[in-house]
Amino acid sequence: MTQFIHPITELVHSTVRIECVDSQGRTSSGSGYIFLFCEADGLEFPCIVTNKHVVDGGVRGRFHLTRQKEDGTPDLGNHEAVVLDDLQKYCIPHPSPLIDLVALSIGSILSSAMKEGRPYYCVSLNKKSLAGPDLLESLSPMEEIVMIGYPNGIWDQFHNLPIIRKGITATHPKLRLNGKPEFLIDAACFPGSSGSPVFLANIGTYLALDGRVHGGVRMALLGTLYAGPQHTTTGEIMVVDIPTDTKQIAIGGIPNNLGYVIHASELLALEDAVQQVI
Repeated sequence: MTQFIHPITELVHSTVRIECVDSQGRTSSGSGYIFLFCEADGLEFPCIVTNKHVVDGGVRGRFHLTRQKEDGTPDLGNHEAVVLDDLQKYCIPHPSPLIDLVALSIGSILSSAMKEGRPYYCVSLNKKSLAGPDLLESLSPMEEIVMIGYPNGIWDQFHNLPIIRKGITATHPKLRLNGKPEFLIDAACFPGSSGSPVFLANIGTYLALDGRVHGGVRMALLGTLYAGPQHTTTGEIMVVDIPTDTKQIAIGGIPNNLGYVIHASELLALEDAVQQVI
C-alpha cells in the first residue's frame, strides 16, 4: 500500500523567505514560491514568484534553500543562504503594470548546485498545480484555503520552514472582484506575507455543489497574496500592499484580516514574459 503523504508536508518546501536590501541599506522581507515555467520536451525554467513590490528598489536579495539527502529527502536543519547581487537583473515582471507579480530566475543556481553534487530539496509548483476553469466552476463562494509564507518575517529558522495560515475564501475565487483578476480571502495577512501562495485546501472531506460529502484531497493553487484592506484609527477604509517589513504604518493602518489574492491564471501571462527572456 502506498504511504499517504500529507500535501502540506510537501508544500512547505515550495516557499522561500525573501530578504531584500535597498540602496540605503534598509532591509525588508516577503514571501515567494518556486514555480516551473515553460515546461516542454523535458526542459523547464524554474523561478521564484513573488510580488513586484517585494523586490522593488532592492539591490540585493537573499533566500534560503534546504539541502537534499542522498535518498532524495530534505535534510532539515541543513540549509544555506543564496544571495542575488544586482537583484533587478533576475527579475521578470508581469507584462501588465497593474498586476503585482514578478518572477526571479533561479535556474542557474539550482543547476550549479546539482552539478556540484550538492542539490537542493525544492518542491516546485507548475501549471498542473493551478486551479483550472472546471475546478473553479465546482467551488462555492466559501472554501477552505491555506496560505504558506512568512508573516512578520517569522519562520522556523533552524529547519528553514514557513508558517502555515488557514482561512476561507471571502469572495468566489472564480470571479473577478470589482473587475480585476483577484479575489478576497478571510485570513490574517501580516507584513511579510506578500507573495504567499494561497491554496484550495480540502483535506479529508469536502462538500460538493451537489450537496454530497466527498472524501479525499482536493488542492490547487488559487493565487498569490499581494494586498489587504485596512482601516485607519479614524475608521477610513483603504487598500494597501501588504508591507514587506514589520515597521508600523505611520497613518495607523489596522489590518481587517482580509487579503487580496491575484488569480493563479495570471501566472500564464507571467509565463509569456518569462518565455521572451529565455
